[in-house]
Amino acid sequence: MDGIKKDIQYYKFSAYGFLKNLRFFDPFLILFFRESGMSYFQIGVLFSIREISTNLFEIPTGMLADSFGRRRAMMAAFGAYIISFIIFSFFPVFGVYAVAMIVFAVGEAFRSGTHKAMILDYLKRNDMEKMKVHYYGHTRSWSQRGSALSALLAALLVFFTSNYKSIFLFTIIPYVAGLLLIKSYPKYLDFSEDHEDVGRIWRRTRQAFGNTLREFKGMLAYRKLRHILLNSSLYDGVFKASKDFIQPMMKNLALSLPIFLALADQKRVALVVGILYFVLYIFTSIVSQFSGRFSDLFNSPQSGLNITYLVSAVVLVAVGFGMRYNAFVPGVIIFTAFYVIYNVRRPMTVGYVSENIKGTVMATGLSIESQLKTLIVTVIAPVFGAVADSIGLGWAFCMLALLLLVTYPAVRMR
Repeated sequence: MDGIKKDIQYYKFSAYGFLKNLRFFDPFLILFFRESGMSYFQIGVLFSIREISTNLFEIPTGMLADSFGRRRAMMAAFGAYIISFIIFSFFPVFGVYAVAMIVFAVGEAFRSGTHKAMILDYLKRNDMEKMKVHYYGHTRSWSQRGSALSALLAALLVFFTSNYKSIFLFTIIPYVAGLLLIKSYPKYLDFSEDHEDVGRIWRRTRQAFGNTLREFKGMLAYRKLRHILLNSSLYDGVFKASKDFIQPMMKNLALSLPIFLALADQKRVALVVGILYFVLYIFTSIVSQFSGRFSDLFNSPQSGLNITYLVSAVVLVAVGFGMRYNAFVPGVIIFTAFYVIYNVRRPMTVGYVSENIKGTVMATGLSIESQLKTLIVTVIAPVFGAVADSIGLGWAFCMLALLLLVTYPAVRMR
């Protein structure tokens, strides 16, 4: 039980994570875009638009949340998501998809950090701050369960509707439920106990922005901190830019297996891809719980981060050759290893950052890491897509592996 008080608000926080991750489109996003006539380059550009837009909107949406209330900000996030889903469903044109990505980014920006702030404020008001790691871990576990269930439900939706567009429309259902759930949160969670007026919020935000720029320059001036931030953001950026592009290989795997032969191709793809993602999410959620034990296997945190960095480069090469030479089964299995390494490595990275960046600027350090990651994804995603269009997805994955290897001497942890 971990001594956690499981009241009605605990279950609401858990339900939020579960509903938020019922994104039925995730396992089929690349396949949906390809069916809509998008090239890999265009898909990469859409991902870049999403990343840079989310980044640009984070400051103004954060101020709006502080000014008008967190519940309203979260409800606005769900509203923006729903609008983007409608656009994706009915307007299959690249330019309109770009607008949908911007609207989706508004939702991401409103949501980012807001719900976590509500949880922390709730714990503070109820004298449970010491339990924040356990409490947040419990509620977050429901997000992982939501992802796993979402993969299976998405497979069934595509199976019975025989098209990918429907998954965006059906995703509206849990998101409407999420909006109503947030509306039911206690009103006192709108603002923290030391809530400021609007004028002070704007002044504080301008001051914080200036401080962040100064601290950004200061951190990058130190070699050790520069290596930490660049190592983490480059690795995470490569993962985020490439993780969805495994879907074409999953599709080819589904069509090559001697199962469900009586079904139409799209139905076979739906079932196999849904099952693969379900297993992937369940496996990574289990493995991530043992990230602490995994890090203990290395002589130091630096060696753990360096080894996982290099192993991931080798994994990407193997995935690339799997795609290139139609070795779909080993390719998908090996890519699962990339997911596992990422989920094990991320807690190691955060722990190492916390040990080397003083607490007073910890939030700034993580913010800088996030900014760098956004910049990297914004650049990598279109280039990855262009390479995939020109010489194939397999070589595009090998390009990412080469990027990790070439940059390793500059970002190696010492």
